[in-house]
Order: sequence, then structure tokens, then C-alpha cells
Amino acid sequence: MSAELGTGRASHVCMSNTKFLTAIIVPALSFGAFKLWSAAEDSLAAFQSPTTAVAAVIALAAAADQSAAPAQVPQFRKPAPIITLTSADDEALPPIGAGPQSILPPEPLTAPTVADVKAEIASAQAIAKAEVKFQNTDILSGTEQGIVQQTLIGNGRDRLIAKLRNNSPTPLRVGIPAGQVFESGRNLVIVARPAEAELMPAQSLDVRLVTVALYSANKIGESSYKPSYQTAPKLEAFLAWVAQHPEVGAPALQTAVLALTENLPLNSLSKFAPTNGITSKLPTDAFRVETGDLIGALTALRESGTRLDTVALSLDPQLRIEAMIEPLSRESAKRFYGITEDREWDFWKHELLNGDPGTRHYALFGIARFYPQVAVEMLPKWARETKTHPVYRMSAVQALAETQRPEALPILHGLATELGAMTELGKAATQAAQYLDTRLSQNANARPAVAFRGKKSVSGF
Repeated sequence: MSAELGTGRASHVCMSNTKFLTAIIVPALSFGAFKLWSAAEDSLAAFQSPTTAVAAVIALAAAADQSAAPAQVPQFRKPAPIITLTSADDEALPPIGAGPQSILPPEPLTAPTVADVKAEIASAQAIAKAEVKFQNTDILSGTEQGIVQQTLIGNGRDRLIAKLRNNSPTPLRVGIPAGQVFESGRNLVIVARPAEAELMPAQSLDVRLVTVALYSANKIGESSYKPSYQTAPKLEAFLAWVAQHPEVGAPALQTAVLALTENLPLNSLSKFAPTNGITSKLPTDAFRVETGDLIGALTALRESGTRLDTVALSLDPQLRIEAMIEPLSRESAKRFYGITEDREWDFWKHELLNGDPGTRHYALFGIARFYPQVAVEMLPKWARETKTHPVYRMSAVQALAETQRPEALPILHGLATELGAMTELGKAATQAAQYLDTRLSQNANARPAVAFRGKKSVSGF
């Protein structure tokens, strides 16, 4: 009896321990199976059937459930339906072991350049400025009203710096129109090209103005200026044309203005000496310009509608031949005077035979410079001809050096001996030979330069 009781107690204790272990192990196995099943269900490559490990876990859980009915076991979700992969799906997948699909490498980041930063700043400023409403005014009205503070420093001729400050609480657009006159004592300058400045409240800005002297009596030097009520009616049409033609240079612009306001003659504006020996008594040295600028001024006046028959500068015959001799002004002179390429030789021939008496001998220098082969044959004959005027003979000797040809050097030495070493022509030939020898040596040591356009051979002398 005792043995049976002992066996029954042992069985009871064993059963109790089994139930206790089942209550612990079954939930743990169930939770692990649940996690494994969820991972398999969410995977891109879902299996067609559970793995052996998962099946074993499920079977063990089911056996434990039957032996321990009272224990609370979580219910499993319904398995996902089996998905069968087609051959098309297999082709879409990469082969095993091929590794990840190739992906284009990202473009490396580059630091912005200074130009990019400036462009962004300019764009932001333009957008911000477009949203600002500026009040328009001009420098004269703004100064009178006290909303614009100005400090003007100019040199009396072609430059004036205007330092402007906005003293109002409103953004201002200050205009400086062409034709606005500024004065400093007796100095008067006029704005040749319009300008404007956009100023925020309390902002200062420097504006460089293109100006010209109204009169040649202006004193050249730095001084303070102020806006003036004076006007220049003679310049209105010309300045309106200049505003549309920025290619006109400051020296040509200044020369054209003086031609309109004072109608100065050639000897007051040119850097070359007059043929008649009469120099200007006006103090105009500060306004003398190169020959090309004189032609540029006349071109601007003609294109702006000015009648050149009333302009003294255009009536002097010396300017035309001087401009044609000077290499830097020759092409612009040909355009201004209408001298085509095939008629240029006729121009020099006409100037030499029928030109102004004071400038006819200048044609010899033009022929020597632009037709050197002709000059080497022609000029010695002019130098030896005793019936020719001494001015032409002297010009012929001197012009031989302008040919820049080595064959002219022995000709000059021969003329120096033939004409007499003590005569004026002989001395001129010796000096011309020395000058030509020096130029030939310089040309030999100098770097190659673009030569003048070649000319066809001509005849007629």
C-alpha cells in the first residue's frame, strides 16, 4: 500500500513538473516559431514550404499542447499562401553569386567657385532690387531738395567722379543726363554720356562720369564741381547721337565738342606742325590730339548730322594728306574721304601733281611709305632734276629713307657725293642715309611684325 502511494506521489510530482516545464517551454518555442515565420513571410525570396527547423518547432508545440490542454498557448497566424515563381520572375532575378546589381556611382560633390558665388549674389541682388520701388530724381533736383548729397571732383576735361549719398528715407534712382553742365569757377564741363545710380537710404556710391570741356580755356587739374543751370543748345543733337554710339573715343569726342562750341582751326587741335608755319595763339596744348582722333571727330560730326562745310577743322587740306600718310589713321581716313583700295594710287598722284601747293610735296612721303618699289626708282630722279623746285628735291631725298628698303641706302650715299657734301641737298642725303641705316639695324633686331598690305606696281612718273 505504501509502495503504491509512493508510486502515485512520484507520478503526481512528475506530472506536475512536466506541466510546469511545458508551461515555460511551449510559449518560448511558440514565440521563436512566430518570429521565424514572420521573417520568412516578409522576405523578398519567400519559400514555397516551411523549413525543417520550423516544422519541428511546430510539431513539438502541437505535442505539448495535447499533453497540457490547460496551458494557454498563443494561436499561430494562418500561413501565407504559397507563391509560385514563374520563369519570367526567375529571369528578372540576378543569378546566384553575381553580387549586387551595378549602380552608377554618385557624382562627387564639388565646391562652388568664386564665379558661382558671385553669380548667386548678383542673382539675389537683382531679385531683391526688382522688389524695391525707387523714386526717380536727377542730380540737380535731388541736390536742391536736400535728398541727395553730392561731392564732385573733376579734372576739367574728360573725367568727373560723383560721390552721391541718399539722405532720404526712400530708395532713390538718381539720374545724371547727358547735357548736364557742371562748373568750377570759370571751368565748365558737360556730361557726354548719361549715367544713373540706385541708392538705398543712407547709402553712398561713386559714379564715374564721362565729361568733355565746353571750352578750351578750361584749366586742367583736380578741383571741386557743382551742378549748373547752364545749357549747351549747340550740343543737344550731337550728344543724343553720342549716347547711341559708345565706340566714339574720349579724344575724338572732346575734339568734336570744341569744333561745335568754338570752331577751332586745325593748328589749334593737331599735334603735327602746320605747313604754313602759323601756330595757334590759343592755349590749347591740353586739347591737342592724334591725327586719327581728328578724323574720328569729323566722322562723328558728319554721322550725327552736322554740316561739315561750316566746320573749320574739315576745311584744312593738310589734314587729309597727313591722315593718309599716318599708318594708324590711314584706313579711317580712306573711309572718311571715300578713297577705295584700287583708287589710292590715283589719290597720291593727284595730290603730287594737282594738290594744294602747301602740301603737294607731302605726297612724296606717302608714295615712299606705301609704294616703296616705285619710290626707289622715282625719287632719285626728282632729287637730281635741277629744274624741280628745291622743296620737292629736298622732300625726294628725305622720303627715300621712308622706304625702309636696303637698296635705298647706296642710292643715298651716291646722292650725297653727287649733290655735294657741303650743299643742303648733300647734307640731307647724308642724314637720310644715317637715319635709314639705323632703322634697318633696328628692324633686323626687332621681332617680326605685321607688314603693311602690299601694293601693285604702278607707273606714271
